[in-house]
Amino acid sequence: MTSTSPGGVSPRTLLVRGMLAGLLAGVAAFLVAYLLGESEVDAAIAIEEAAAGHDHGEDAPVGRALQATAGLGTGVLLYAVALGGIAALVYCFALGRIGRFGPRATAALVTGALYVTVTLVPFFKYPANPPAVGDPGTVARRTALYLLMIALSVLLAAGALILGRRLAPRLGNWNASIVAGAAFVLLIGLSYALLPGIDEVPAAFPATLIWEFRLASLAIQTALWTTFGLAFGFLAERALVPASAPKEAVQPTS
Repeated sequence: MTSTSPGGVSPRTLLVRGMLAGLLAGVAAFLVAYLLGESEVDAAIAIEEAAAGHDHGEDAPVGRALQATAGLGTGVLLYAVALGGIAALVYCFALGRIGRFGPRATAALVTGALYVTVTLVPFFKYPANPPAVGDPGTVARRTALYLLMIALSVLLAAGALILGRRLAPRLGNWNASIVAGAAFVLLIGLSYALLPGIDEVPAAFPATLIWEFRLASLAIQTALWTTFGLAFGFLAERALVPASAPKEAVQPTS
């Protein structure tokens, strides 16, 4: 990475602004998580406690109320700030290399690409599950498969981008983008088929609750990435396209 971006701004400046945008995105994600997700979590915990025959909250070192507020907020904010920093570094690399787009348009494209590769692609293969769903003994395996899906998605997206750029001189930008996108979708579908599936939902667990929890999880990620894209696009443009200097006042003639 060069010491300065194509706009003459150091990556450190954009990194700081990316983390700030991530903080704002984290606040938005926390609000959505608290309003939409916590009721599903409580319902799932109640089902788990009923099946176990006792209240898990009695033995928990941290109360459920604290988990749903300060604990949830801290985790989401730290995650969002870290994600914002990573996205800002990707933005530094992409700026000026993916076409003649302005700072905000580039931020939107980078954010959209990260949303698809880091969130949507893994989600459709290994969707989120509420508490009481999943064997505790397979946590490490499930986590490894999820991270592997993210890595494959990012690598295949990078390969599709390289393919599109190499085909552009012969096919044109539009046709090259179509071919690269189709190749990405095909290889993701092949990855879905080859990677093992995970189905550890108890037979008696309400399907509606799982569906609502997964929708809430997707809504949280959507709120996070949308807020980040809008905030970072604004902040990046302010850094890369400084406001023009005010015109000098016209001196009256004597």
